[in-house]
Amino acid sequence: MRALEVLETGPLALVQDLGRPGYAHLGVPPSGALDVPALKLANRLVGNDEAAAGVESLLGGLRLRAKTSCTIAVTGPPVAVSVDGRAVGSHAPVWLAPGQVAAIGAPVTGLRCYLAVSGGIAVEPELGSRSRDVLSEIGPAPLRVGDELPLGPPSGVPSGADVVLPAVASSELVVPVEPGPRAHWFAGPAAGLAQTWTVTAESNRVGLRLDGTALVREDGYAERELPSEGLLTGAIQVPPNGLPVVFLADHPTTGGYPVVAVVRRASLPALAQARPGTLLRFHSSTRVWNR
Repeated sequence: MRALEVLETGPLALVQDLGRPGYAHLGVPPSGALDVPALKLANRLVGNDEAAAGVESLLGGLRLRAKTSCTIAVTGPPVAVSVDGRAVGSHAPVWLAPGQVAAIGAPVTGLRCYLAVSGGIAVEPELGSRSRDVLSEIGPAPLRVGDELPLGPPSGVPSGADVVLPAVASSELVVPVEPGPRAHWFAGPAAGLAQTWTVTAESNRVGLRLDGTALVREDGYAERELPSEGLLTGAIQVPPNGLPVVFLADHPTTGGYPVVAVVRRASLPALAQARPGTLLRFHSSTRVWNR
């Protein structure tokens, strides 16, 4: 049987692919890898289709034993990778013989590394995806010691690159956004949301929770309530305490608090790597924002 045996999981290790979009009407989030480019790169390096399932490792500490000959690759932020205690490096295809143990250290910056293996992780899909959704608990459970992860048949040839530079996660981010449907509810958006925020330790795959000076609603909206509205990945919602939440892939599909802005999709991978304490400032060049 083609499989990987889980020896250690680190803080949290989840099976993820590109998610299950299209089920919001059923209350199911899109889910999937938070750093999509990192997972796609790992899959390309081992010869998989970009949509194949891999492992999303939070802060490293993952150790896996190969039950069969296979090729792995680890991507994301810079991180130490070893095979049987020998350093092999990340962002490159690495061949494993049966019985060899691959280990991922703690990344120097960022939060999430991605491990792809030739053939992909072949757990049973739910609603067309093998991704774990931590909000609705759809998909395979978080990895546990002793789990055996089935692998699909190899579908391509591993392809290394002369140079693949790992992306170093920044401790300060400027995040482009577009005004949300309730931007007009808040006083002075340029002086409010555009301030410097701090990512808090309460953040997870559902959303980044931010600390800073609370946003204040404009007169006329202070006591107003909303019926639940649809939410997109990247929506910046403002709960009653005035401290924004940036929704990530496992976000609820509806919400009753106002959405002041929406993060542009290209910036979501950087948010996936934002550790607690990261400084974050939102920026928009639209006239609505700067009025």
